[in-house]
Amino acid sequence: MNDIIKNIEAAQLKAEVTDFNVGDTVKVSAKVKEGNRERIQVFEGTVIKRQGGSNRETFTVRKNSNGVGVEKTWPLHSPIVEKIEVVRRGKARRAKLYYLRDRVGKAARVKELVK
Repeated sequence: MNDIIKNIEAAQLKAEVTDFNVGDTVKVSAKVKEGNRERIQVFEGTVIKRQGGSNRETFTVRKNSNGVGVEKTWPLHSPIVEKIEVVRRGKARRAKLYYLRDRVGKAARVKELVK
């Protein structure tokens, strides 16, 4: 039974997934359906968390839009997510950046990772 589930989950995985971590600023291109039309909408923000594993893995991106914090969570291997583009790498010392929710302006920034 367990092998059957593993095979089904393996078939649902995307072939290539962009390498990004918590704290990175990313552009997520997602398909949006409006009536009978379909278009791609870009959501740019900071990755607050990644959770789960295999085909259940999700990630949450946060941005400020007109002074209001907006968070969206997507399944990583979903066909709705067209592509994920890393704008800049961030230096994060923890796995979940929930503290960014309480911060506004320059305090809500994550330091850039310099290699």
